[in-house]
Amino acid sequence: MEFENNIPIYIQVINQIKKDIITGKLPMGAKLPSTRELAVLYHINPNTAGRVYKEMELQNMCYTKRGLGTFVTEDAAVFKALRESMAQEFISNFIKEMQDLGYSKEELLAEVSAKF
Repeated sequence: MEFENNIPIYIQVINQIKKDIITGKLPMGAKLPSTRELAVLYHINPNTAGRVYKEMELQNMCYTKRGLGTFVTEDAAVFKALRESMAQEFISNFIKEMQDLGYSKEELLAEVSAKF
């Protein structure tokens, strides 16, 4: 994974894991890599990996069982909220980019309808 300079690394890793959860690559209840494994996987500092899991727990995306590891949430409501928030973010970014290209609302809707 290549990191963008303008977004903190831990947020970029969280967003990637969030995407993996939403797409089913990481199913609900799946065991996540250990903090060390996450650090190696993403080529990040172990402290950053720890922050990733801490922030994810605050967002109810995962939970930790002492001595067993960290697991993806099994709460369907959290999953639905994650999916909706990520969709809203993508849609907002897409609309902004299309507006920057000079598309009107009608042109944008026509393009989306033609491709969908």
